Amino acid sequence: MLEAAIVIAAVAVGSGLAMIAGLGPGIGQGFVAGKAVEAIGRQPEAENTVRTTMILGQAIAESTGIYSLAVALLMIFSFAFPMFEKLMELLG
Repeated sequence: MLEAAIVIAAVAVGSGLAMIAGLGPGIGQGFVAGKAVEAIGRQPEAENTVRTTMILGQAIAESTGIYSLAVALLMIFSFAFPMFEKLMELLG
């Protein structure tokens, strides 16, 4: 019973740590958007090129956040839920 509780707690902590990786893309995307606005302000004629490059860069940066979400969900659904069901069976 104690082992199941420890595994559930470890998965919860690990999933939370995996979601810290979601901070990086958010900060990076904000930085890229700000620099794109600066670039368009300095050279308005390059707006289409800057916008296309910005969107491509943000899509690549967002994939990191999506990977961290996938890892966290995989950990929760593959480890924590089976252990939680086992813990509930032992308790009740």
